[in-house]
Amino acid sequence: MSPNPFILVSPASRGLSLALTRQFLRTTNLPVYASHRLAGNPKDIKEHILAPLKDVNPERLRLLNIELTSEDSIATAAESLAKSLKDESDDLSYIHTAFITGGVLYPEKQPSDIDFKRLQETFQVNVLSHLLMIKHFSRFLPSQHPQVEIKDLSKWVHVTARVGSIADNKRGGWYSYRSSKAALNQVVKTFDLQLQMNRRKAMCIAVHPGTVKTSLSKDYLGAADPKEVFEPEESAAKLVEVVKNLKENQRGMIWDYAGKEIPW
Repeated sequence: MSPNPFILVSPASRGLSLALTRQFLRTTNLPVYASHRLAGNPKDIKEHILAPLKDVNPERLRLLNIELTSEDSIATAAESLAKSLKDESDDLSYIHTAFITGGVLYPEKQPSDIDFKRLQETFQVNVLSHLLMIKHFSRFLPSQHPQVEIKDLSKWVHVTARVGSIADNKRGGWYSYRSSKAALNQVVKTFDLQLQMNRRKAMCIAVHPGTVKTSLSKDYLGAADPKEVFEPEESAAKLVEVVKNLKENQRGMIWDYAGKEIPW
């Protein structure tokens, strides 16, 4: 048996997520599994992702249907991936790097700005969908195998935000976004400890991409430090490089786009 690693990016069809997908297609030779919403047309989405990548084999890009607010769709996508891997090869298939990127932002300046439905959506996407991805997709992370040697730890990565740091909170506001990202950071730490206890050949970390020029941040770019504002492609390249170079003693932590640790 020979190892058969692959990349997972979810979701993957716009903004930073799209840039991450293209970065992996551009800089690796690995299959890339990328998720999109159920309403999307797979053919159109694949063409959109591949449009600027003229020298990339389109067969390397595989799409998964995932709706972040539906556990059924996440579970179904995981089963679909398992069947695809089994049908394609008898080799050992496993996640080399996974980026779980789902996030929404509804900023509140004061408690009276908090809206219950938006609060529910924020935690559903920023925390619960990440937990459900762990529940259904962490099965593809490598385990110890008597016939196969996997030298490097796989990287399971959640995209968080600096404002989720409790120690670094000096301005207040953004109640739902800050608290959901703080909760996500706890998820990262807890899952990494689980991986260690189970002696999996994988580590979990969180990354802060800076302020990325996307629809999520477009209304707040003026208030951000210009040194931390990036085009999606620039941020994606930085994050992939940071994650690639992380060592085992850096697991379970939060890292920014420059490879600097962010406090809890």
